[in-house]
Amino acid sequence: MAEEEEQTETSEKTPLQCAEEAVNGLYDFRDHYFEKFSISKSHLKDEDVKKKMEECLELLSSKKDLISSKSQYFMLRGKALNVLPTYDKEAEVLLSKAVKLDPKLVEAWNHLGECYWKNKDITSAKNCFVGALNNSKNKVSLRNLSMVLRQIPGIPPLEKLEIVKESVEKAKDAVHMDITDGSSWANLGNAYLSLFFAEGQNPKTLKQAMSAYNQAVRDPVAKNNPDLHFNRAIAYKYQEDYQEALEGFSTAKALDCDWLGPVEQETRLLDFLTQLTMLQSSHGKMKAKKLINLSKSIKESDLGPYQGGSYTADNGRTVELKKKMFKELQPGVNKHTVVVGKVVCTISHVDPIPFVFCFIDEECNCLSVSLYNIGEGYGVKIGDSVAIPGPFLREVNVNFKDKVFSYRSIRVDSPVALVVNRRKLGVDMLAPMRLAIINLVD
Repeated sequence: MAEEEEQTETSEKTPLQCAEEAVNGLYDFRDHYFEKFSISKSHLKDEDVKKKMEECLELLSSKKDLISSKSQYFMLRGKALNVLPTYDKEAEVLLSKAVKLDPKLVEAWNHLGECYWKNKDITSAKNCFVGALNNSKNKVSLRNLSMVLRQIPGIPPLEKLEIVKESVEKAKDAVHMDITDGSSWANLGNAYLSLFFAEGQNPKTLKQAMSAYNQAVRDPVAKNNPDLHFNRAIAYKYQEDYQEALEGFSTAKALDCDWLGPVEQETRLLDFLTQLTMLQSSHGKMKAKKLINLSKSIKESDLGPYQGGSYTADNGRTVELKKKMFKELQPGVNKHTVVVGKVVCTISHVDPIPFVFCFIDEECNCLSVSLYNIGEGYGVKIGDSVAIPGPFLREVNVNFKDKVFSYRSIRVDSPVALVVNRRKLGVDMLAPMRLAIINLVD
């Protein structure tokens, strides 16, 4: 009886409805794969999706002559072929036919844009998403347009900044259309992280990126996207939340075991932490006699404009400052405090951001400093005196894959607050726009 009812229900569906149901089922299988299978089967996902795609294509072929709308048929077949992460030429051809037959077919425009994007044809992809939006405002076109705007090549730096800002606005629009869509939230996170590098490495922008990523992982579909975990791990890294960054790279790798990017990032970060903690604990490997002499060379005058118990801020207000030893610092921002020391080493690492060095105070205690937003070629060298007002102290603790790191560090978001060799650094030390260093995956 139940079988008869099922046949009756099926017979009531049109060939187009059956085709749509099959293609939607294919995407549902892909998007909810890890709700059905263990993450240990991640290496089988693309193969399993491909098998499902081939089944779907067979069904579509059987319905071809029964579907009167050729534009819909071409769109559905092109969409099915577009389900895999790699570019498919046949999908592009079919979707191109669909939009020529029906220029108002928004879904076909969106999938065609994704095809072009997979083939690294950013300009054509952008035109598709703009074309779709000209027909109907929708979240998919908005977030995809936001993505490709950030990837347009050959844009001068000042124009690039404006385009990144436009990308953020398009990403916001996509989120506003559906605040439950994790893919839109993930794209907004990527847009904010791009803006972080494009506009002065403002920590507020980094927090906005992280907030968007944290919204994205609430979505059961988005949370199983390795790109999301990778990009959020990049943001964690620049927040210096290294435990979370390493766990994020590990999750991205587990979700896509053939992807080398997360492994490379994890290895680089572990190497950086190993080098940093080794040099900080050994005071830059400096010999005891030289270390003592360097600490004794620290003078009150090394505070520069911060000596005398106060200084005049840029807004004209007088700010009281008390010089403290490193051991007196508390986690967080130490207001009305200034520290001064001598540089014992700089940390060389692959990423140009941040610039990292270690310095000692008069008691030979050693702290590392992460300096953001400083121009390439600038920095400090061994023996330089450095004074930092209102130091933001972090206690970093990492326990990952049998590796344990624990150290104290000062984060400085702009070099203009620093006094180096008794002189305050100027705005010429600030970093220009730099988008190339971002390892985001859209």
